[in-house]
Amino acid sequence: MVPTDESTQPSQSSPPTEPPRTAQRSGEPTVKRQLPSFLAIGVLSTLFYLGLYIVARRFVDPQVANLIALAVSAVANTAANRRFTFGITGTDGALRHQLQGAVAFVIGLALSAGVLALLDLAAPNASKVVEVAGLVVANGLATVVRFLLMKVWVFKRA
Repeated sequence: MVPTDESTQPSQSSPPTEPPRTAQRSGEPTVKRQLPSFLAIGVLSTLFYLGLYIVARRFVDPQVANLIALAVSAVANTAANRRFTFGITGTDGALRHQLQGAVAFVIGLALSAGVLALLDLAAPNASKVVEVAGLVVANGLATVVRFLLMKVWVFKRA
């Protein structure tokens, strides 16, 4: 039997078909899908940062320890988010992404350095536990800024 034009065309009464959900994943990722990955990477990055800070703090003052810990953890954070949160693989654009991620690093550095400077003024003999608590708050604020920058600028798909 030879198909007619009517049998090969969808009927006008049938609803249009939706693209499969996987098409959205391979295209422009949604915040709903990105956020869990970003948060998991953020928690791991924060723990890594705090560990580096605590170790460096044994040898240097708080501001230098903060700079060292934040610089190292920021590179790892950007690389992990590039791959797992935003699904970008390969080396194309990796250096550009790291340089753009440096903007988020500078914002995080300003926030954390500001917290340490305020803490030094308000409580010059504060314990390391208080320092770390202040850094956790600053890191939380920087995380919101980092996600927004990464979403709308650093890893924006053309």
